[in-house]
Amino acid sequence: MMHLRAQQVFFWVASSAAAALPFAAHASARRMADVKVTNRTDWEIHELYLSSADDENWGPDQLGDDVIGKGESFTLLGIPCDDYDIKIVDEEGDACIVAAVDICGENQEWAITSGDLLKCQAGTAAETADR
Repeated sequence: MMHLRAQQVFFWVASSAAAALPFAAHASARRMADVKVTNRTDWEIHELYLSSADDENWGPDQLGDDVIGKGESFTLLGIPCDDYDIKIVDEEGDACIVAAVDICGENQEWAITSGDLLKCQAGTAAETADR
């Protein structure tokens, strides 16, 4: 099983250690979730992106150099609670986008089947063609 901490970038400048305390207190109060992604498809999953549902830009590929093989799992750790759009790209480069997934608090598990992936890819292709 592979694990990856959600990649986050915080830009913050503090002139003293005291200035950092309010930021640290706020960050630690934010709820987080771990999400286990299980690949039950006939294809490897090569890329997985998250984007806050309010943001039009995708975050970094959460898999990095890893791949979720057929029958394997990958756990995203410490995802800040939010509604996310999720983009999955398989070994053939076909994309699937699932909109407004609530990730909050509890540990979660997603199992992706071949049927789910094909149905989602067809919907994603139709949305892209309509634009």
